[in-house]
Amino acid sequence: MTATTHVHGQTTAIPGLVVFTVSKVGDDRGWFQEKFHRAKLIEAGLPRDFSVVQTSVAFNKERSTRGFHAEPWNKYVSLVDGRAFGAYLDLREGSTFGTSVTVELDDETAVFVPAGVANSYQCLTDLHYLYSVDQHWSPDAYESASFVNLADPTAAVR
Repeated sequence: MTATTHVHGQTTAIPGLVVFTVSKVGDDRGWFQEKFHRAKLIEAGLPRDFSVVQTSVAFNKERSTRGFHAEPWNKYVSLVDGRAFGAYLDLREGSTFGTSVTVELDDETAVFVPAGVANSYQCLTDLHYLYSVDQHWSPDAYESASFVNLADPTAAVR
């Protein structure tokens, strides 16, 4: 099995929100993937100043939904396995306030979510959700997070 994987980035209607395709290689023994290869991601559109200080993983059951939340830090999210419907909503002041982007996430999709952009996801299967952030979580920092009700019709997420 060769260890060469590829990364491609795509900009979105939300400034700074980048969707990446992160390939994996495999053979009859299994597969290999570079979930976070800084140089390749920067070349594909990851901000150079994104410096990971914490990586966490969450296991989620099929059909569970995580509501919109926008923390005061940047994050890079991907799935280890499974599929999810991801939704992103720009809560930052400016001309793109209220803009939404949706993405079907799988194990070869990753998203860079800039601070102030809310993210949410609904699990289409059981999955492991991996996220790396550039600030440590703390109760004080989390107090400045923003939340949006998933049922808010002004969000217009489709």
